[in-house]
Amino acid sequence: MDIREIELPGIGRKFEMITRNNEKVVIVIHDDGRREIYQFDADDHDESISSVIFNDAEARKVAEILGGVVYKPKALETVEMAFHDLVIEWFKVSPNALAVNRSILEVDIRNKYSVTVIAILKKNLKKVLNPGPEAIIEAGDTLVLSGERTHLKAAIRELLSNEGD
Repeated sequence: MDIREIELPGIGRKFEMITRNNEKVVIVIHDDGRREIYQFDADDHDESISSVIFNDAEARKVAEILGGVVYKPKALETVEMAFHDLVIEWFKVSPNALAVNRSILEVDIRNKYSVTVIAILKKNLKKVLNPGPEAIIEAGDTLVLSGERTHLKAAIRELLSNEGD
């Protein structure tokens, strides 16, 4: 993740982040403890599409939640054991991923990685449940995948993220 820190004299600090999915988030930390978080349009990093303001206590609680301090999912560990390491994971397809604009059949995710695409949430929020081999994977789609954790990680790294570049 690319993070840029900018001093805002008399205000505080600004942190600009571009995620591996090319999503831009800006956090402004005011000297009085307030935090502002801005999310930008994935296609236009100059267009803010949402924002939220937290006071100091709220910001610290959100940080605990995001950092896994408040809640660590234990049910997932139990489910994995019950199904012998079967995991279901949601992953948003990166813009320059190898699988972009290719069909499930073309990337051969089931045979090469032992991973099954069980659903696709398209960028326009249309749901494709149990997609067939002809279903096209597009940048920004969220794929619901099932398989063993190590297989999922390999498929995500090599096909669905920019890490395979």
